[in-house]
Amino acid sequence: MRNRRGCRFNCRERALLPWLFLGGMTFAIFLGVRGKADATSQQAASAPAGANPASGVTAPQTATAAAPAPAFDVAAIHVYLPEPHEGSHIWASADDGHFKALNVTLSALIHWAFDMPETRILGAPGWARTTRFAIDATSDPSVDAAMHNLTSQAGSLQKKKMVQALLADRFKLAAHTETRELPIYVLVAAKGGPRLDAPDKNGTVLNHGRDHIEIQGFTNSVATLAEELSQETGRDVVDKTGIAGRYHLTLKWTPDDAAGPSPGSGATADSGPSLFTALEEQLGLKLEPAKGPVQVLVIDRAEMPSAN
Repeated sequence: MRNRRGCRFNCRERALLPWLFLGGMTFAIFLGVRGKADATSQQAASAPAGANPASGVTAPQTATAAAPAPAFDVAAIHVYLPEPHEGSHIWASADDGHFKALNVTLSALIHWAFDMPETRILGAPGWARTTRFAIDATSDPSVDAAMHNLTSQAGSLQKKKMVQALLADRFKLAAHTETRELPIYVLVAAKGGPRLDAPDKNGTVLNHGRDHIEIQGFTNSVATLAEELSQETGRDVVDKTGIAGRYHLTLKWTPDDAAGPSPGSGATADSGPSLFTALEEQLGLKLEPAKGPVQVLVIDRAEMPSAN
């Protein structure tokens, strides 16, 4: 009896084995497919930033697909031969799709479009700092209408992105950002404290020549001064004064390479102050050398602009 009962039990168990095996396989496949789908979904949600093909600069992207950025429809770019002492100009209203520049270098355009001081733009070809251009770019009226509805800040950011795309298209610009440990200057208050004047008129003024800087009415005037000083010193200047607000700042100095009087003229050499001395005497600020992490924009590729 025991053998027969055992036989009935063993036979029934053997009969069920194929069904148990198939059921287990189905459940395992279901778990595998679900796990793979979950992993794919999780990977998509946390995917790292991709490269921005328009600007050539690595930039973060959101998880949701963004609409294509507005672009200029027509852009005329010419090499420009300036008159002696002619200044550079950029016209870029935040509420339309028009951009115009006169007597500007590629480095100056990159500086404007990427908000990166020229001293932190590395690897650009020599002509990018010497050859000057005239640019006149316009967009479709629908872009004008869309930008007219943006805030000033959003419109300005949109215009910069459009110029980035223009540089990538016509100058074949490609670049990436890095952080490097470099010599810098720290802008601090000098002994006796800062001497800053309040704005004496409305609007903003930025006048930077080879022997002077005038800044009027910028939201953070001292921080703007630090950026302009970086152009003169060739180093990144970090504002650590803690001074915020609008001021009228005028700084005048004698350039290191200023020509002296001609022999036999009877004139005496210009004894004007150096940049560092003028900064302390005229504004009560000073530059201290230091080293620090600096974000730089490294140019991977740039070419003379394509034909119009």
